[in-house]
Amino acid sequence: MKKVYLLLAVLTGSLVIVQSCGSDDAPDSNFIPARDRALEAPLSTAIIEDYLATHFYNYEDFENPPVNFDYRIIFDTIAGDNSDKIALINQVTSKTAKDRVAEGVTYDLYYLIVEQGGGEEKPNFPDVTTLTYEGIFINKEINTIPYTKLFDGSVVPVNFDLTAVVNGFQDVIIEFNVAEEIIVNNDGTVGAVNPGIGAMFIPSGLGYYVNPPAGSAIPIYAQLIFTFSLYSFTIGDQDNDGVPSIVEDLNG
Repeated sequence: MKKVYLLLAVLTGSLVIVQSCGSDDAPDSNFIPARDRALEAPLSTAIIEDYLATHFYNYEDFENPPVNFDYRIIFDTIAGDNSDKIALINQVTSKTAKDRVAEGVTYDLYYLIVEQGGGEEKPNFPDVTTLTYEGIFINKEINTIPYTKLFDGSVVPVNFDLTAVVNGFQDVIIEFNVAEEIIVNNDGTVGAVNPGIGAMFIPSGLGYYVNPPAGSAIPIYAQLIFTFSLYSFTIGDQDNDGVPSIVEDLNG
């Protein structure tokens, strides 16, 4: 059965990191150097794998959709009435991803494929994707902050330039196909037939590390989780020279 998702008109979204720099003549006496990324990588992996081993998603709803199901991924703890659920660790796929800052550092980047996507194409790393999403962070160092907390999201499709998002997001979204069909209705809503639906579990080194967006609730060294529905993409041409960025990158 084809699944159709109806949402509002497409918006344009972006993630912006804003940093302020103090005077070079007045160094901050409270400055703490960032942790060694090679040492932080296995710690991030352990935190994510612990989450995957102790949580599940609403896979039964996707297998037998209830009336008016919104095809939204929801996570919960394996405990009590949910003690017999299948853990995420037994349902995810992983790929090796390189740290973009520290040479030789790699990560096991886990992602969950709920629906591969009914379209024939997948985006490339410099393309602009149209999708809905939710972002939460995993934090086990600051006791006053919940284990996971929603920090961003959109129930209407937004456009993300993959050259401007965190590296882990870019590395995973290219593994999914776009929707089989996009439907634009007379009332301005947008529908997607069989979009790519999934989740990604991003270690801090492929996320914000020590530079979370200014004003956000995301702590430093937080692991990120994004759930998403991938609708479509447009070919990226970041310098507007008429040549797709993917071609320029392949040609050096």
